[in-house]
Amino acid sequence: MIRRTVEISREPCHLAVRDGQLLILRREREAPRLPAHPPNLVGSIPLEDLGVLMVDERDTTYTHAVLAAMAEAGAAVVICGRDHLPSAMLLPLSGGSLVLDRLDVQLGVSKPRRKQVWTQVVSAKIEGQAANLGHKRSESEMLRALARSVRSGDPENTEAHAAQRYWPALFEDCPLVQQPFRRRPGDREASVPNNLLDYGYAAVRAALARAIVSAGLLPALGVKHRRRDNAFCLADDLVEPLRPLVDARVRRLALENRVGLDQPTKAELLVLLTAPVRVGEAIGPLYAALPRYVASFIRVLSGAESRLAVPRWWDLPEVVPPPGKDEA
Repeated sequence: MIRRTVEISREPCHLAVRDGQLLILRREREAPRLPAHPPNLVGSIPLEDLGVLMVDERDTTYTHAVLAAMAEAGAAVVICGRDHLPSAMLLPLSGGSLVLDRLDVQLGVSKPRRKQVWTQVVSAKIEGQAANLGHKRSESEMLRALARSVRSGDPENTEAHAAQRYWPALFEDCPLVQQPFRRRPGDREASVPNNLLDYGYAAVRAALARAIVSAGLLPALGVKHRRRDNAFCLADDLVEPLRPLVDARVRRLALENRVGLDQPTKAELLVLLTAPVRVGEAIGPLYAALPRYVASFIRVLSGAESRLAVPRWWDLPEVVPPPGKDEA
């Protein structure tokens, strides 16, 4: 089942739960006692259908029961700050012996195996970047060559060398983007479309963090990223090959001169969680592919497999219209 992504940003709301449903109510001065059919009801969503709830409206209110029920249903809650970018996450905790088993795997992994994983992560990320530069053949081929040249643990920092060539080329033909474009994550004063990139990355990172925690892994224990103030180092590791998927959508928006972080643009970025990707031989939406990606990571850590099954989208087969039907 594909879980839904819900964003609250248009108006102040009050969130409540009843009969397994998340109720989204227009904000009133006092929290109302809910009648059978509240006159201010905006929407009703089964909790079991929720994957990510993104809250960007500052006057939204919650009951404790809402947050507890969403955690029990396995959904992630993402809170946005004054700059409309995600600033905090609430994730469900996996229980039972699964956590201890997976923690043993994470703590017991050897340094060579961590390097092996990071090599595949970097190589896959650069492959995705090369695919995004299909409109610039020479740069694309150069990035593909860099992807093949990544050595164990990326000691030459090939990832950074690829980024130096990738970012200016990606947005070179976008009229509202300052040239040459520079990627400045988290900088409120940075030129567009850094704001769109940050928002899209955060949405994918939240969904990935949910898959990591649900699998019983410790999200703070990364492969490459290691910071005391970061509780999601592992998500920051595994999200790297997925960033070019966000980049491609942001480039399309920038070509359409849509570089403001308004509600329709945020909706375009959130829908990336339903974008089709391939993991191994299976093709499906990104949100459903993330648990398979994390499961592959666990198998590589434990030594059961050597290749990390990274979600890919750049080599999907073209969809052929069925016979007798015109193309849209």
